[in-house]
Amino acid sequence: MTMIGEKAPEWSASAYVNGEQKTVSNKDFAGKWYVLYWYPLDFTFVCPTEIRGFQSLLEDFEDDGIGVIGASTDSFFSHEAWFKDREIFAEEITHPVLADTGHAVTRAFGVLKEDAGIAYRATVIVDDKGIIRSISVNDTGVGRSPSETLRTVQAFQAGGLCGADWKKGDTFVG
Repeated sequence: MTMIGEKAPEWSASAYVNGEQKTVSNKDFAGKWYVLYWYPLDFTFVCPTEIRGFQSLLEDFEDDGIGVIGASTDSFFSHEAWFKDREIFAEEITHPVLADTGHAVTRAFGVLKEDAGIAYRATVIVDDKGIIRSISVNDTGVGRSPSETLRTVQAFQAGGLCGADWKKGDTFVG
């Protein structure tokens, strides 16, 4: 598993990007903070709540210069079919979502549930120098809070000691 304070692994994968299949890699985010979040499977129940959550905060992430990349071990075609279901995704999914069918990216970050061939519910924050600043991994049944992910990156970017529930613009502790 990759560790906090280490250089993030090099990665590249096919992705769903605004309805198109494109290759996305860490090089696309060179010099930029980014969040890479994994979810277990398309066509499930918890996963769309997270994807919609990240999408709804995309402008806030972008305002702070933070890239957002989703990922699962499903194919581009699975992503495409699922994201076009307007009952589940009323809003277009515009951030890249990796289709890591070969598991290379998921395995490189140590978040592959090997026995099932799917990703754990994981979030990795990488800074503008390519260093991993945060790793959070849940088992598959419990979702995460995209707003907490945004708050965490903003706290790292602020550069001071940020107490519990610190929000952008708050004073530092200590």
